[in-house]
Amino acid sequence: MKLELEDVEDFARGAAFLGAGGGGDPYIGRLMLEQAMAQFGPVTFVDIEDIDDDALLVPAAMFGAPTVIVEKLPNGSEAEKALQALETFLGRKATAIMPAEIGGVNALLPVVLASRLGLPVVDCDGMGRAFPELQMVTFSIFGHSASPLAVTDEAGNTVLITARNDADAERLARHTVLAMGASAQICCYPMSGADVKVCGVRGTLTLAFEIGRTIRIARESHKDPFSDLLSYLERTEYYGKCKILADGRIIDVRRETRMGFAIGTVKIEQTGGGRITEVQFQNENLVARSDGQVKAIVPDLITVMDRETAEPITTEGLKFGQRVKVIGTSAPPILRTPEALKVVGPRCFGLDEDFSPIETL
Repeated sequence: MKLELEDVEDFARGAAFLGAGGGGDPYIGRLMLEQAMAQFGPVTFVDIEDIDDDALLVPAAMFGAPTVIVEKLPNGSEAEKALQALETFLGRKATAIMPAEIGGVNALLPVVLASRLGLPVVDCDGMGRAFPELQMVTFSIFGHSASPLAVTDEAGNTVLITARNDADAERLARHTVLAMGASAQICCYPMSGADVKVCGVRGTLTLAFEIGRTIRIARESHKDPFSDLLSYLERTEYYGKCKILADGRIIDVRRETRMGFAIGTVKIEQTGGGRITEVQFQNENLVARSDGQVKAIVPDLITVMDRETAEPITTEGLKFGQRVKVIGTSAPPILRTPEALKVVGPRCFGLDEDFSPIETL
């Protein structure tokens, strides 16, 4: 697939949906991508099967608190400098770029990097959604190392980290980014094409575009965008178990930026009064409970959306009084395996529950 300038808004909308509230504000990434593509032209999404086994693929991402990027804007050069540092350390050039996660701005910034450098983007990522920590990717679950990784801020400061394991890489990178103002860009998990063919979550960039396009076409046709969205999701390989978890008005938002994360809760009162749904988040939405009963839980996706337009709302964009619907969907099957749940399951976020698939709740 070739992403054209007119496709960027749909792609950003779908990425915001798959971010499950996190991944960073896609509006900023959309503006950056539109600017890059206006200057350098369209970007090609390449199927992983069309990549040589010995190719060097490098994931890129924003790292830090999503609340910070709203005010501390990237300038576009950070990822380039991080990639250059990584290439110098490895002694070879990257063949293609890929997102570490498909959610929010982190779906768009790797495409910005690819556009600026004239490289293709592999149509897969390491989550099929967004997660807050560096080791919470299928790459790590399959035993690939996050390091060497390079961290660069908007001033051009670059730190190269080699760590003994991915938990240490997360800790060291988190402290580095906090010193850089709680938001920076990274290049990490350098892998071969053969590696990514085993551990990548496939086709997610195309899926993001199709989700955003489905919502837009429904609105332009004066149809119910939620009905069309759910119909589309039911036909996908990963997100087919989906439903509306809540429909109402936000009556409370508690949010703080702590340890490099946006952490908090949002409460939604059902239209007509009565039931209260509470969504707990750490950058991304982690668990939705209605009157204390779990309705969906990580790694399944929980996305808060504007009730009229079906525009996804990131956790830093939640406000008192917004009228919203909350959509829950199944996660890609690779995230539901016992091995993955040790890395991305509820207890990894301090939740006192085990994972239950959304279709059983």
